[in-house]
Amino acid sequence: MKFSSGYYSHHPMVDYFNAMDPQTYGEKPSYGLDLGVKDIGMSVPMGISAANVAGIYSKIRMGAGNIEIQFPGYRTGSRNAQTPEMFGEDQRQAIRELSMANEVKFTTHASFQLMGMMGRDERGNFSIYNATQDMFELKRAIDFQADMGGGSVVIHSGEFERPMTDMYLDDESGRINLARDPSGRLMFKQAHTQEIDARFELLDDRTSAKIETVQKNRLVAHPVWNKAEKDYWGEDQKGDSVYIKKDDYINYQKKLINNPYDPLKGRVPKFNEQTRLFESRLKTFEDFKREADEYNIFFEKLHGRKPNYYEKRYPEEAYVQATLDAQEGIARGWQLQFSAAAESNIHALQKLQEAKKFYEQLQASVPPEEQWKLMRQDDELYRITGGFVAPEMKTPLDLIKKIEFDIERRLEYDRTSASGQGQQAEDTYETKQHIITPIKRLEKQGVRLYAEAGIHALRKTRDPNNPVTVAVEHIFPERFGGHLEELKWIIKKSRERMVDLLTQPEIEYGVSMSPKEVKEGEKQPNPYYMGVSRNEAEKLAERHIKATLDTGHINLWRKYWQEDPRKTREENDNAFNKWVFNQVESLAKEKMVGNVHLADNYGYHDDHLAPGQGNSPIKEIMSILKRYGYEKAITVEPGADASTDLSDFHGLMKTWKFFGSPVYGMGFRGAGVPQTWADVQYSFFGQNKPPYYIFGGYAPSNDWTLWSAVPLE
Repeated sequence: MKFSSGYYSHHPMVDYFNAMDPQTYGEKPSYGLDLGVKDIGMSVPMGISAANVAGIYSKIRMGAGNIEIQFPGYRTGSRNAQTPEMFGEDQRQAIRELSMANEVKFTTHASFQLMGMMGRDERGNFSIYNATQDMFELKRAIDFQADMGGGSVVIHSGEFERPMTDMYLDDESGRINLARDPSGRLMFKQAHTQEIDARFELLDDRTSAKIETVQKNRLVAHPVWNKAEKDYWGEDQKGDSVYIKKDDYINYQKKLINNPYDPLKGRVPKFNEQTRLFESRLKTFEDFKREADEYNIFFEKLHGRKPNYYEKRYPEEAYVQATLDAQEGIARGWQLQFSAAAESNIHALQKLQEAKKFYEQLQASVPPEEQWKLMRQDDELYRITGGFVAPEMKTPLDLIKKIEFDIERRLEYDRTSASGQGQQAEDTYETKQHIITPIKRLEKQGVRLYAEAGIHALRKTRDPNNPVTVAVEHIFPERFGGHLEELKWIIKKSRERMVDLLTQPEIEYGVSMSPKEVKEGEKQPNPYYMGVSRNEAEKLAERHIKATLDTGHINLWRKYWQEDPRKTREENDNAFNKWVFNQVESLAKEKMVGNVHLADNYGYHDDHLAPGQGNSPIKEIMSILKRYGYEKAITVEPGADASTDLSDFHGLMKTWKFFGSPVYGMGFRGAGVPQTWADVQYSFFGQNKPPYYIFGGYAPSNDWTLWSAVPLE
């Protein structure tokens, strides 16, 4: 017989008629949510909370109706940190049968050590190859979830560190700082000095290696550029008549510089005629903000369009480029110096060749007994020894030969030095062009891997009504992706890239059909091309790339929240909660949420208290999600309860109670044995007696089983 709850009477979950769940009687909880035992499941980290499939089944026997199987292992698994590939076909079949027999839904959490698609190594560098290995880690979690029938696959997004006072994103209005509210008030910072000494990481986009960490309060000596002091009519470098405005870059002939960023003919430092020196000064981070703005305006004039995300120059990039300007300038200066000396030496060699021919003819015409008259004094030894060695007498041809040898050696030195300095200057200039902020690396390469993972989930989906979904989770506030606006950015960009991959026959860096060299910007056949319309591709991308909202992670922003000293503690708490609600609503109303993790804390660390045991506004968050129609997985992530209470399962029971299901864990004692309220564990009546079966690793007991492996209760 099937009851209205949708479960059979022999279902190992809680029997709602006995459990007195409010939903059973058509009642609504007082806080307006319709969430009960049947809606809220728990996470099971394999190797920690459960050792095998039997451990998963024990959670079902306790009453969990939805389970997120989590894999702590990374690449190579172990007994205490398992990976998806440690579960073969037999185990996967067993989990599928558990799902069908018990009407339990499963989701998956990829390795905890995956922190986005940047491929960060232990030394702080980033690598596309490491990122690709991480994507394989995500793919095997996708494969596992596909074998479960469908559902979400969670991956952390902790792409890179960025200062919480300068969390910048671009939108239609320009570059916005997520750390400030519309009035400009700073909402978050990690230290009281961070507004002044915030640090930014910069990468080389060719290698993805970290180049330098920029610190805002570090001054950089940089040229004072030669600029027009007033408006006037003049010429540009091409000789065309132009109107030169005040503060335009000009050269020493007062001509307008056509391209200030040209490495050879670009802007020049101002020459002070009184000191006879080129001027420079210490510049601040604010100066480089203006430098970056100038470059972006010049780009728009040059190309007739605004720079895209990757082409735009940011202050931290201009800052590091300024430190390399000096290296490039020194190298180019020495290149000019050695080149000028080389020119003189080449001219001298030519003249020596003419002199050599003259003296050869002269020496041939002079009788041997008269040739002593041609001898010349060689003063080199006399000069080197300070006059203690007498000068030598040599023929002009011998002296020419010696001088020729010396000049050739100097010419070789000048040539190699000028060439080396020129190469160094070009290398430095090239490096300047490849200095990028990490978000550009993420936009160009990282979101491509998210998109490929989304396509992998699409291909592995067997039931369109139950798709496999990559659910990107915001992780810690200190890393990009921790802010929900950053998470939205990652999802939007990944979906856009997935649409491109599904609809474009050729893409950059696709699959080469010939051994020819693949060049930057060159397009190759697209291995992901499906030939679907862009509209259809957009629907697929929205279906297979979503977000995981974690109620514990968003509460971690509380410790960085900058309270208003004019307000009470309650008012400041309300202001923080209002910020949280706005963030959640922004994510929910765009239908991005595909998975929810329930955990609590006090805002300091992600210790995974049971919901209601900390100060995260969990009920309000869930109310917002429900208001926007959220109906997918809701998973409690027990953590602290496994250590400070009887078991991790008690974290789930506390959550049920928190959401209005106070009576749970009640089971049948056996035929003819009456049940009493004292049998109810963690109810309003407390824990009055030992449970009728043991919670934890011993439930169900494996001491006695039938030949069919059915536990003997």
